Amino acid sequence: MKKVTIGIILLVMASLVLMTGCGSNATNNTTENSEPNAANDAKKPEDTEGSGKEKVVNVFTARHYDVDSLLYEEFTKQTGIKVNEIKGTAEELVERLKREGESSEADLFVTVDGGVLNYAKQNDVLQPIESETVKQNVPEQWRDKDNNWVGVATRARVIVYAKDRVKPEELSTYEDLATDKWKGKLLARSSTSLYNQSLVASFVELNGEQKTEEWAKGIVNNFARGPEGGDRDQAKAIAAKVGDVAIMNTYYVGQMLNSKDAEEVKVAENIGVFFPNQDTTGTHLNISGVGLTKHTKNKENAIKLIEFLTGKEGQTILTQGSFEFPVNQAAEKPELLTAWGEFKSQQIDYAKLGDHNKKATEILNKVGWK
Repeated sequence: MKKVTIGIILLVMASLVLMTGCGSNATNNTTENSEPNAANDAKKPEDTEGSGKEKVVNVFTARHYDVDSLLYEEFTKQTGIKVNEIKGTAEELVERLKREGESSEADLFVTVDGGVLNYAKQNDVLQPIESETVKQNVPEQWRDKDNNWVGVATRARVIVYAKDRVKPEELSTYEDLATDKWKGKLLARSSTSLYNQSLVASFVELNGEQKTEEWAKGIVNNFARGPEGGDRDQAKAIAAKVGDVAIMNTYYVGQMLNSKDAEEVKVAENIGVFFPNQDTTGTHLNISGVGLTKHTKNKENAIKLIEFLTGKEGQTILTQGSFEFPVNQAAEKPELLTAWGEFKSQQIDYAKLGDHNKKATEILNKVGWK
């Protein structure tokens, strides 16, 4: 009887061990083959310890330059903060920020032109950038008075000329380009270009509407051909002897001189750069800038990126890659920019470029600058 009882007990114990083992295997198989759950999600690459989310900063940008992507990649390498670029025109991006409101994922707004930066501010999609580092990096002249945006680079709109047909001493001011001396020799891009609109807007601010209209009329009368193409095309037209002088942004000259296209290099080598109005109102400068969005979800990361973009290292990468002028004087400028030397620039409130844009456009249309 005892032998039977002991046998039964051993049989029961063996069964329990077997059931426990099967239960353990069943649990493991379920975990391995099931859909991801909350516990598994926490281990995904985009999540980090502590916050439970990947460190990111989302940039709405109207700047479509390769050097910007290089800057963002370097920032990510140094900080671990991923930069997502959402590209579009400035107007589209501002409208999207307004439409999405508090649900917007955008942290920074990046664009060219002081007037456009002010447009974003007026549409209440930005907030003050609170950073002593940024204030130290960027001089007051390149910052919004309420710190809603800061400049990251500047570009001069200058006169370029054919070295073999024009002597630098023949050049002086933007106003001089409207005189009969340059009849049939002047080249410029369309009046739809924001660069030209802001140039004219600066004249409205400095010289008034009447004088600006007279100037624009003289410019149109001196065109060697109807406005067409971009700034590079004006340089190429000089090389083709269509005209002798053109209005261009300086950074295009730098980019052409360092182009992989041998023809562009040749064109750039045969044009000179002249900074006008050195004895009067100064050369027209415009800016590229960045603003902190009103409803940013990653404010700390966004400010870190602004600090990097305006710091010595970021500024050096930017100017070496784009040939724009840095806003931080500690940056190491390309040799070409250093060779051009110091120059006097217009002293205006960059918000005025936006304020006068409508009037500038009206003037351009009125005088037939197509």
